[in-house]
Amino acid sequence: MFFGFWEIRILCSHCPYYAERGSTLHCIANYGCPKFWKYHPEPISKLEKIQLIIGFIIMCGYPFPFLILGEQFILTLLTLWGGIMFWWTLQKYTCSKCINFSCLLNRVPKEVVDEYLKRNPIMRKAWKENGWQIGGTTKTFDIHL
Repeated sequence: MFFGFWEIRILCSHCPYYAERGSTLHCIANYGCPKFWKYHPEPISKLEKIQLIIGFIIMCGYPFPFLILGEQFILTLLTLWGGIMFWWTLQKYTCSKCINFSCLLNRVPKEVVDEYLKRNPIMRKAWKENGWQIGGTTKTFDIHL
């Protein structure tokens, strides 16, 4: 329910892939998911970031109480290791190339974001209205929580 519905509203609806025509997403993360919401070219809000963090904690942390209470410590460690490797791989190979720049996990350099926004007037206008400044060496609008 979270990844197939609510995450799409709080995260995906801010992505340029969501602005494409059609009723399904064609991105590297949620390919084929339906578009229930309208496109939001502005960066995600702090409230949306908090919701995303809570959703990730619930989804990723769900097995641990059961494994620990069941004294399945080896499985707990294996699950933890698998989770760490998943997040590391995601950051290295997906989040460093993703065009959903307002995602908490996005690691695209500011210079690339600026260049993208220069070529996308709808997003540029929405981002500037939310405090983003193109150019310079420092971020005046921090897209990470």
